[in-house]
Amino acid sequence: MQMATEFSCDLRELKRVHRALRTLSASNRALLRAECEESLFHEFCRVAVEEGGYRLAWVTQAEHDETKTVRPVASAGVNDGYLESIQLSWADTPLGQGPTGTAIRTGKPSVIQNIQTDPREAPWFEVGVAHGFASFIALPLLVEGSIIGAITIAAPEPDAFGADEVALLSETADDLAFGIETLRMRMRHRAAEDTIRRMAYFDALTGLPNRLQLQERLNAALDVARAENRPLAVLHLQIGSFREITEALGYRESDLQLQEIAKRMPTFETGEIVARVAEDAFVVVLPRGDAEVARGCAKRILATLAAPIELSGLLLDSRATIGITLYPGHGADAEALLRRAAAANFQARQTGQYYIFYAGGLDTECTRRLALMGELRRAIDGDELRLFCQPKVEISSGQVSGVEALVRWEHPSLGMIEPDRFIPLAESAGLITPLTYWVLGAALRQSYVWRAMGVEVPISVNLSAHDLRDAQLLERVRDALTTWGASPEWIAFEIKESTLMNDPAGACKKLSKLKQLGVELFIDDFGTGYSSLAYLQKLPIDSIKIDQSFVSAMTSDEDSQVIVRSTVEMAHNLGLHVVAEGVETRAIADCLAQLGCEDAQGFCISRPMPASQYVDWRAGFSWIAD
Repeated sequence: MQMATEFSCDLRELKRVHRALRTLSASNRALLRAECEESLFHEFCRVAVEEGGYRLAWVTQAEHDETKTVRPVASAGVNDGYLESIQLSWADTPLGQGPTGTAIRTGKPSVIQNIQTDPREAPWFEVGVAHGFASFIALPLLVEGSIIGAITIAAPEPDAFGADEVALLSETADDLAFGIETLRMRMRHRAAEDTIRRMAYFDALTGLPNRLQLQERLNAALDVARAENRPLAVLHLQIGSFREITEALGYRESDLQLQEIAKRMPTFETGEIVARVAEDAFVVVLPRGDAEVARGCAKRILATLAAPIELSGLLLDSRATIGITLYPGHGADAEALLRRAAAANFQARQTGQYYIFYAGGLDTECTRRLALMGELRRAIDGDELRLFCQPKVEISSGQVSGVEALVRWEHPSLGMIEPDRFIPLAESAGLITPLTYWVLGAALRQSYVWRAMGVEVPISVNLSAHDLRDAQLLERVRDALTTWGASPEWIAFEIKESTLMNDPAGACKKLSKLKQLGVELFIDDFGTGYSSLAYLQKLPIDSIKIDQSFVSAMTSDEDSQVIVRSTVEMAHNLGLHVVAEGVETRAIADCLAQLGCEDAQGFCISRPMPASQYVDWRAGFSWIAD
């Protein structure tokens, strides 16, 4: 008789262990399929009841309020209002002495083997008996170092949870917690990837595609147009009074104006593209657009923008001009179509027309470009280039932390030419590296002059993709330092993020050699390229410069501020210094200070100036740090 009783007890224990094993196995299968925490919780409860054979299973979340309440988030089994009728807490009070509250509070499994004899279950005894519950087990969910809640299981028989079953269910809870951590990590990675993609391909202020995405999509549309022998239209739109509005009302209002204009841009359904390509310029691509279609689209856009925009109690004029180019009549590649659409837009503004088709000839334009390229070569070798600089300051102290070397071309007949006109010429003519070496030499010469006057400030020089591929780069840098008796801290180099990703391996190798010289290295225009965080971690860089398109909008656009905050946090986690470009107002500087950004550069501090004026500017500069 005793042997039969022992056998019966062993059999019951074996069955209980077996149901715990079934629950563990089914839960692990659920972990592999789960897409979110909510579905994972519901699936666990289901398998615990349907496959494990328990009477009720539920998952609770610990709230961090004054009463430390416990909130059920998923359940399965015999409920019938049970969970809705009971009050649970994880505080050290009578309502927190049950298995769920105890497991959350202590971080250890809590078992009640018989609700009729265990006083801890007194507040819920009657309702528990009414639902056929006799014993409970609760297991804490330890996720990323914190107890977020618990899983609780009810059995219909007393003394249901033996040591082996408790061990298996504890393993199930650990696996469930690991699954939650994995899901959260996956969500963070997905959010980071989405942020990086938005930074790389979308304009932060308007949410429209940026120039990089436009270029890629326009190239793809041209490939289709060539294959199908059909036309394509490009419309370049520029806001007429944008700069005046910015100067009168400030960047916040002009940003709001741009956002409203973006909303008014036409919406399409057949592959058309609307992108923001410059501060006050947009581009529309019509993949099936001939002259008639392009003209109709231009008229619709102009009619939409004719209605004024109300900002700061004023009705602002948002009328624009549009330049139009057509494939194949005005060009066969994206660069030519975009450039000529911009040229047509300029012609429209000059002649007072609202829209105009490009009218220049290919031969005339090529001749003009070739002539200007030849003149640029002469300018580099002669005395037509001028060194400009733009200071950077440490936000917390207001001390100047460095200057960026810039170049202007003082053409004998055309006057001062801005770099956005001749830098592309230098790149296409193979003159960008000679231009860089001119800037390097001029920067060190100017630094020598400043230091002789007792002014010590590092000066940074921009490097292009061509420069990084130049076999003589390191030798030319060493020679320049030797010529002026300069130490490495006199100089720094800035490399655009997109430049780095043209040849990641080659760039990393060349930057490592530059770093061995002892110079500082910056990633410029960060956020406009498409580098991965894993690759960024490998680069021998000291600082990143957040692109002005995000910085200038951060006080008026929450998404921009989120991107800037995330970038600062990411940089600091990688041990990098952060410089913000495009700091146009003190409000932006104060916001950057709160985010922990170290340095700022922009019109709020100084516009680019001739390098010869820097010492006088510095003597009169005042920055009252918060």
